[in-house]
Amino acid sequence: MSGTVFTPGTDVVTPRGRGEVVDVRATPSGKFVIGVENTNGEVTYFTEKALRLAEDETDL
Repeated sequence: MSGTVFTPGTDVVTPRGRGEVVDVRATPSGKFVIGVENTNGEVTYFTEKALRLAEDETDL
């Protein structure tokens, strides 16, 4: 992973909206994927490049 660290509990913005990191794991190929739970309780996995840290309420 690069300099940005997404840890469980971090608020993030994804291509599908805002959510909270609930899981971080390595794939068999060695890449990291981050599980993000949205407000509906659905968990979707993204690569680090698809995420950015949520800065404030305007990131909804």
